[in-house]
Amino acid sequence: MDESRALHVKYAPSSEAFDLVFTHCEIVWKVAERLIALSGSDVDAELVRAGCLLHDIGVYRLYDAEGRLDTRNYVRHGVLGHELLRGEGLPDLLCRFCSCHTGVGLSREDVLSQGLPLPPGDYLAVSPEERLVMYADKFHSKTTPPRFVGPDAYATYVGRFGQDKVAAFGALRSTFGDPEIRDLAVSYGHALTD
Repeated sequence: MDESRALHVKYAPSSEAFDLVFTHCEIVWKVAERLIALSGSDVDAELVRAGCLLHDIGVYRLYDAEGRLDTRNYVRHGVLGHELLRGEGLPDLLCRFCSCHTGVGLSREDVLSQGLPLPPGDYLAVSPEERLVMYADKFHSKTTPPRFVGPDAYATYVGRFGQDKVAAFGALRSTFGDPEIRDLAVSYGHALTD
């Protein structure tokens, strides 16, 4: 936890950016903890915690000098985080949590067909730990203001990217279950979109 926090402090361009991103990462870990207990998944919980706490560190690279977030290139935050952690000397096992958590996975075909500003390639969660971090991330959004997102609301949202993405999210739900997030929404004072 302390090492992850120190990396966030090192790269956050402002206290506001730190509060937004690090709080989100903490929330994703709290959701993942609940999913581990709910599903009984045989995952390395410490690896999941590290992945949750670091998965969005690349967002800091999208802030400009005036503190504005480059939302048009937001999809790049994963690869930027991967590069940042690799530059810190962290193993690929941790770096992949950054590049492989966006949506329910981005394939090379997604990158090319959607004209995404990413190097062509597959950005897909493969290990159970990667899949769990990617899934837990779907239940909280850093929008302004931040909010929690229920599983049905996310399933509806991801439908705009195709039925294959709805099916991929459904498979994650079947594997890990639907976490209880209402109390987290109250605790953090964030709205919940069901």
